[in-house]
Amino acid sequence: MPSWVGPASYALFVWWFSTGLIIWLDNLPARTFRWSMSLGTAVFGVSLWQLGATAADGSVWGAYAAFTWAVLAWGWQEMGFFMGYVTGPRRIGSPAGVSEWRRFLHGVNACLYHELAIIATAAVIAYATWGGVNQVGAWTFYVLWAMRASAKLNFFLGVLNLGEQFIPPHLTYLGSYLRRRPMNALFPVSVTLGTAGVVLLLQRAAAPDIGEAAFAGLTFVAAMLALAVVEHWVLILPIPFDKLWNWVLTRRRPTLSKAERPHPNAAATS
Repeated sequence: MPSWVGPASYALFVWWFSTGLIIWLDNLPARTFRWSMSLGTAVFGVSLWQLGATAADGSVWGAYAAFTWAVLAWGWQEMGFFMGYVTGPRRIGSPAGVSEWRRFLHGVNACLYHELAIIATAAVIAYATWGGVNQVGAWTFYVLWAMRASAKLNFFLGVLNLGEQFIPPHLTYLGSYLRRRPMNALFPVSVTLGTAGVVLLLQRAAAPDIGEAAFAGLTFVAAMLALAVVEHWVLILPIPFDKLWNWVLTRRRPTLSKAERPHPNAAATS
């Protein structure tokens, strides 16, 4: 069986570095967003093209390339949301005291365009890679999408760590859609299904007849799913996860103090 160290280490590095880069770009002065998004959109377009091109490449390097392009395509989704370009029609907080269903609908409207962009991108990737021997890029994107959706629902239902330090100042109104609770009913389901997925992928990768390219691809997808499960656990455990990106957070532009920052619900209407 091929060694998992290479693909797992590469996946870990790409996840860590790309996450830090996006956090850094999203917290630069707003005047830089246009240039960041312009470059990011160009990379996004190349990523979709390359995902289609690598679908026919069944080599190990094809698996590495497809994984990388999928992460870059996902990065555009995150940049567009956190820079405020692709969010939703609602750009204010949810009023205090509304029902949970009303707050959920407000939350959907706050990120509707972002979700539609992800769905459209997933459809394009599915079309571009359909029938190809290399599905690593497609499955990487799908896993990122599924676990991000799970994380959003867990934030909405309530978790201990809300990650406020990662929210740019221009999106502080998103805090009104989050709840701080020790845990919620969805959390055990999310981590159980995610962990089961990791186990199944690793079992398939450990099969004696597995080829090197398939092994690398399965390891990439399993690694991203495992990292997403870890990120879920961080939502309820007292782990200083933000220290992984101290090189970014220590360079963030100054934000308003709690007293100076407008309340997320200040301008909200039901």
